[in-house]
Amino acid sequence: MKEISGRALFRIALTVFALFLAIHYWAGIAQFLGMLLGACAPLLLGLCLAYPLNLLMRFYERHFFPRSRRKGLSRVRPGLCLLFAFLTLLGALVFVWLLVIPQLSRCLQLLLTQVPVAAEAAVQYLAAQGILTPERVQGIAEWAASFDWQSRLMDILSFSAAGATSVLSSLLGAAASVLSGFVTAFFAATFAVFVLLNKRKLADQGQRLMRRYLREPVRERLLYVLRTLDDCFHRFIVGQCAEAAVLGTLCALGMLLLGLPYPLMIGALTAFTALIPVVGAYLGAGVGALLIVMESPVQALVFLVFIVVLQQIDGNLIYPHVVGSSIQLPGIWVFAAVTVGGSLFGIPGMLIGVPLAACAYRLLRNDVNKGAPAAKS
Repeated sequence: MKEISGRALFRIALTVFALFLAIHYWAGIAQFLGMLLGACAPLLLGLCLAYPLNLLMRFYERHFFPRSRRKGLSRVRPGLCLLFAFLTLLGALVFVWLLVIPQLSRCLQLLLTQVPVAAEAAVQYLAAQGILTPERVQGIAEWAASFDWQSRLMDILSFSAAGATSVLSSLLGAAASVLSGFVTAFFAATFAVFVLLNKRKLADQGQRLMRRYLREPVRERLLYVLRTLDDCFHRFIVGQCAEAAVLGTLCALGMLLLGLPYPLMIGALTAFTALIPVVGAYLGAGVGALLIVMESPVQALVFLVFIVVLQQIDGNLIYPHVVGSSIQLPGIWVFAAVTVGGSLFGIPGMLIGVPLAACAYRLLRNDVNKGAPAAKS
């Protein structure tokens, strides 16, 4: 039996002692980790914003004088490419905003105007069915006349006075949260700009640190995992955006052919919500049906049938070829990743669950295939 060296014993003892401290002082450690995570939140959000922006920035870098050797152009080229990336992302958001928000506001106004009409129709229907008879109306009127409204109003006012302080503090807390969110977003965007403008220098520094402190097998393995992660996220984002654009275009064209209202707005909304894997398009379809039902319930039913057919085409033809083939992840694991990620972290979990599952699937598949025996010819 091979003897354990003193160095190995020291590592084991140190690991056991660290586990004991982590378990015994877990409350304090968890509080410290929470404070550290809150302090690093703008930086983490900045990195999350920098990654999709970097995809757009790389696109412009490939097409904006990539072989030019002019010093002046090489200095301003990263900043210009980053500016074009920001403008592209901002333009897409503004386009969806201008198409969707005015129509939503119009439908909300229509809904408010239709509420009194619907209430009157409901009263007439109840009266025609014999449910709301004159005797019952008279009884309700007598109860309302005998009710002590003054004492109830004084109780409400006294309760309101007692709770005014808590309401005011809640409003101040909400205002502080909104202001904190704006400050966090500003610092995140600023940090993303600095990361993208210095990405080559940061990558070189990271390589130097890994060469200094990691052994070559560990460094190569870590770089392999990071390259796989980058490739999976890159393919997923590009494929998901392409699939959403195709789905939104088909939705708008189909609604134009069927003569349904709001084709451009609902098409843009469907494309925007389709960025959420699997369930996103159904969210857009629900909002679209709610808008159309204000115009015509029959057209809303036609729209729902059309969306179901379009989803079948998308799920069986478009999504597997555009997204499924790009991330190389079977459909069952896509559904599992969306379900687990959504249960743990909501919509952000749905977005990052699929590329993380694709990365784990590819790493495991490559490792299994590497260790599998060669097939006999």
